[in-house]
Amino acid sequence: MCVRPCCFCQELEHQFSPSRWSHRMSADDVIRAHVAAVRSGTEKARSITQTLLDIPYGDGDGEKLDVYVPSSSSPDVPLVIYFHGGYWQFLRSDPSHSPHKGVVVVAVGYSIAPKGNMDLMVSQVRRSVVSVIQQYSHISGLYLCGHSAGAHLAAMVLSTDWAQYDISPQIKGALLVSGIYDLQPILSTYVNEPLKMTEEVALRNSPSHFLSQLKLSSASCDIIVAVAQNDSPEFRKQSEEYFKALESAGLKVSFEDVPNTDHFNIIEQLVDENYHLTKVSCS
Repeated sequence: MCVRPCCFCQELEHQFSPSRWSHRMSADDVIRAHVAAVRSGTEKARSITQTLLDIPYGDGDGEKLDVYVPSSSSPDVPLVIYFHGGYWQFLRSDPSHSPHKGVVVVAVGYSIAPKGNMDLMVSQVRRSVVSVIQQYSHISGLYLCGHSAGAHLAAMVLSTDWAQYDISPQIKGALLVSGIYDLQPILSTYVNEPLKMTEEVALRNSPSHFLSQLKLSSASCDIIVAVAQNDSPEFRKQSEEYFKALESAGLKVSFEDVPNTDHFNIIEQLVDENYHLTKVSCS
């Protein structure tokens, strides 16, 4: 229960409502357009790749992988694991970009709220990475990409103590797009209603609190923290502060402030090989 002044809580609600900050269209319209764009991207990916759907990485209903393999790819290929957004309670494991230049894309499903909670989702995405490594040991490089809630989950994967999994994944790169890296501010907002996080849960699942572990687990990873020009000030602040913290910790990190984008089309445009974020993530 929030004990802060109502005006403060209302402002937080506004800050964590990405659709209200788009300059392209109304809040409702931008969400509908995003869902349509994601669906279109998935259909395109399925039309140009060899597709393996609902590959289990665990026993849970939501623990499934969708694998997109370019027809022209060689056995020794880079592989991108994609974690979808949707505030941990919407959307599904659709890729937000089609595979480019012989890249395999694995879209990860996880148990969104209210069925799943934050501890479970973080555990699931970590186990999904273990499963991918075990199934695709021949790949030339492992990369992560996540948008919004998915960027949070990708950052938690980078911050994993892999000793408990008896594996040491060599993650070469990670693209974190418009993510949330400190969960505490959302505790008193509508976002937390289905998640039901306590402060303790928020703390142990906030990437900003695990920089030391990230440095141990992912020191050689090239990390890109990206944010949209028209993301809310709070989203922009979270990305800027996380980037600065990673940089101060001596990690290999760069920051991309993507012009003329909002929280949604910053990821939708990854279908375009000429899009700036696509180019920097593939370089």
